[in-house]
Amino acid sequence: MKEITIRCGVTEQGEVPLAYEDWGDETHPPLLLIMGIGAQLLLWPDDFCRALVAKGFRVIRYDNRDVGLSGKTQAQRAQPLWLLMLRAQLGWQTAVPYTLADMATDAAHLLDHLRIPQAHVLGASMGGMIAQVLAADYPQRVASLCILFSSTNQPLLPPPAPSLLWLLVRRPAADLTPQQRHEGMKAFLRALGTRFYPPEEAELDALVKRLLKRGVDPAGMQRQLSALLGSGDLRRYSRRIAAPTLVIHGDRDRLVRKAGGVAIARAVVNAKLHIMPGMGHDLPAPLRPQLAAMIARHALG
Repeated sequence: MKEITIRCGVTEQGEVPLAYEDWGDETHPPLLLIMGIGAQLLLWPDDFCRALVAKGFRVIRYDNRDVGLSGKTQAQRAQPLWLLMLRAQLGWQTAVPYTLADMATDAAHLLDHLRIPQAHVLGASMGGMIAQVLAADYPQRVASLCILFSSTNQPLLPPPAPSLLWLLVRRPAADLTPQQRHEGMKAFLRALGTRFYPPEEAELDALVKRLLKRGVDPAGMQRQLSALLGSGDLRRYSRRIAAPTLVIHGDRDRLVRKAGGVAIARAVVNAKLHIMPGMGHDLPAPLRPQLAAMIARHALG
């Protein structure tokens, strides 16, 4: 079996430095992976990245600003969260320290740093929103687009399950013990995940240990949430996307409902929609080979 090379680095092009990993053969077609809100690059599972490399991609995964090992902005939210959420439900934009458009520019700067003129792009959750903006604002940089469990952020879409929304917006207590932080993160990931394919306990424990070791910043997650909510209805971007687009969404996703994926497929010209039966808001191990194959067929033919 061919050995997979992983190159790690930090780029300081743009407003904040970005931590990234670059997997596979540099001569292969690049695939840029963009994760969601508060999610470190490790939420793209290692075996999923290996499967994509085996399909012929050069895989780049990175931490968005304000998460993991990437730079922190330290900006403060200008509006109360309840007002941001209300305006977002109406599809309105709100002045916030940075937006999803700024985060899409971060992705373009990462490609500049790696001297990649054009890449296939895979975005998940908020990363799928960033990917839509990237494909609209930098069309020459996106060879194809694949979006997992995401949304157009437009008005009147079904909201998340209240229990998940509470887990997302609340700030954890500052005096939690390391074990309490560990168990709290495990509970959050389980709540998001696919109930038909729960992760193995040992796998989940190992992932949480790696996430906590790299650094978890609740304030950074809140700033990312402000960026998402403040960006408003994204159909002004989605309708300008020219790249071939595949939308994949689980029918048991309780955080971003299936209607979000349907909305993207309707907004993007000639987009293809695939609904995954039983899948929640994660990449469950039994489905990773199928997902990797779908992404490769879409991007590479």
